[in-house]
Amino acid sequence: MTIIRVLATLAVAFCLGAPATAAPLGAYGKLPSMEMLSISPSGSSIAVITTDGEQRVLTVRNLSTNEVVFKARTDAAKIRQMQWAGEQDILFVTSTTSKPLFIGNSKREWSMAFALNLPSRKLRPLMQDAYGGMNTIFDAPVIRTVRGEPTVFLMGIMFSGGEGLLSVFRIDLATATSRLVEQGLSTTQDWLIGVDGKLVAHELFDSKSRRWTLRVRDAQPWRQAASANAAPLLAPYLIGLGRDANSVLYALADEKGDWTVHEARTDGATPAEVTPLLDEQSLIRDPQSGLVIGHYRLVGDDAQYTFYDPKDAKAWRTVMAAFKGDRVELESWSADRRKIAVSVDSAREGLAYAVIDLDSKRATWLGPAYADLTTADIALKQSVSFKAADGRTLSGYLTTPNGSTPKDLPLIVFPHGGPASRDAPGFDWWAQGMASRGYAVLQVNFRGSDGFGRELLEAGHGEWGRKMQTDLSDGVRHLAGQGVIDPKRVCIVGASYGGYAALAGAALDAGVYRCAVSFAGLSNLRPFIEWSKLKGGKSTPLYWNRFMGSDDSRDPILVAMSPAAQVAKIKIPILLIHGKDDTVVPLEQSRMMASALQNAGKPVEFITQNGADHWLSRGDTRLQTLTATMAFVEKHNPPN
Repeated sequence: MTIIRVLATLAVAFCLGAPATAAPLGAYGKLPSMEMLSISPSGSSIAVITTDGEQRVLTVRNLSTNEVVFKARTDAAKIRQMQWAGEQDILFVTSTTSKPLFIGNSKREWSMAFALNLPSRKLRPLMQDAYGGMNTIFDAPVIRTVRGEPTVFLMGIMFSGGEGLLSVFRIDLATATSRLVEQGLSTTQDWLIGVDGKLVAHELFDSKSRRWTLRVRDAQPWRQAASANAAPLLAPYLIGLGRDANSVLYALADEKGDWTVHEARTDGATPAEVTPLLDEQSLIRDPQSGLVIGHYRLVGDDAQYTFYDPKDAKAWRTVMAAFKGDRVELESWSADRRKIAVSVDSAREGLAYAVIDLDSKRATWLGPAYADLTTADIALKQSVSFKAADGRTLSGYLTTPNGSTPKDLPLIVFPHGGPASRDAPGFDWWAQGMASRGYAVLQVNFRGSDGFGRELLEAGHGEWGRKMQTDLSDGVRHLAGQGVIDPKRVCIVGASYGGYAALAGAALDAGVYRCAVSFAGLSNLRPFIEWSKLKGGKSTPLYWNRFMGSDDSRDPILVAMSPAAQVAKIKIPILLIHGKDDTVVPLEQSRMMASALQNAGKPVEFITQNGADHWLSRGDTRLQTLTATMAFVEKHNPPN
């Protein structure tokens, strides 16, 4: 693409110079130049979070004049969400890692809400005055128009009788004060705010009896709309509003694990027919009312949007036509859905952002996600397909370094986390950074990956450290058989579950890799399951046991599949990187691995990162991770 194509009478053009050599690693490893954006309801302004690689800056621009009306540093705050509440206030959700007194024994990631009033330029924390509550929130803010004014609703904890109850609060934006709307019960799981700002649904779950209940409100009293016994890992859940103001959607799973969408009505009308919950389907909601207006699915390599209103469908076709051949995703839009902010992912030019004005048929160029990268710095990422040793067809992506012939290349295998996740087409800063140093990068959607149907997901059950692992090395053998890579020059790098796969590649699939790098990876499965039980409750270990094929935390298979218990088999150097603020995989997992390797006299390097979480939210630790990874790989598997 020529990053912004014309819509019809649209004319936007620019040139990018191609350097003779790849950009420095810092251009890939620092935080993206543009992280987040949101269009105001009227479509007159846009708020954008940019970074210089570490420090974040909020800029608000008038879309008509391009004038900057507000600009302020947010520094290193971990901003997770940004949205407008009317035309004068912007809401932010940030998170912080801490271990509060009297609440659990481990660190947790806590979310907080703030409101910025543009005329006064004041930033106020929300929920600070919630009597008997906490200043943290437990769901995204809900904004509704009540009596013509934007009104914010937050879900927080209200303490009563020594028990924390999930309750609903209404926020006065003018004063940033909170008012309790309704206090939850000990079994409250969720609430649903209606189009008019009134509560319309209340979800409850009794963890002892495993009984799930959905109540809806017709006028004033609550009535039970649905109830079911919840199987482990298959608990029903409230989805949200449906396609009209009286529709409430929820999901149920049958004994086979097939999920279906059901409707409850608040007006006495007949509910809609039950429909399957499609794999990887995300609902698209009206930015003001919260009503469902379409859905999104990633099908193979294609992002597919379906809109129910013909006008919305036509508008999206216009947007897609402007960026034909590229992957386009909706980021934000105005209340009338006539100004649309999109991300555009080009195979050759990387990720960028633009705003489309459907009325004027013009596009406003916002900028690339990585400003220091040019076309010459973006390596080609292509889909690959191959058969595993047992005949199963698997897919993935191969990124090859620019200027190289796809023959006898050094390879980095880069498995995704999860494991019930997936790799997708589009720009990947870590894979691109590795490819920029002269390596091919293979990302495999191994069995157990999500987004390709239930059969592939369930094929991973019981295959942790087994076929989920050999699916990766089968991909190596496939590429070697085609002559694309040199099988003697292969390393493995991964994060989270991918970090486990890197360690398991060294311990359980010997002879394939020359070195392994694990960021925040699991190494000792038994203590991890015990830790997850304390942190997430009794049902959490069931998820891990299902993939690991264990009956409980005492199952000897957990020792057999734990790299920390199998270091005697490791013959390659290992690099461990782990953040001290990781609340998903505890730092102790890497400490145990480092200790086991050191005691066995095996080569290991161990980097602990202050202030680093599981998602590399900070620019300094993210860049450190990429730089250390490449220094290690280049030392033990030189690209030339």
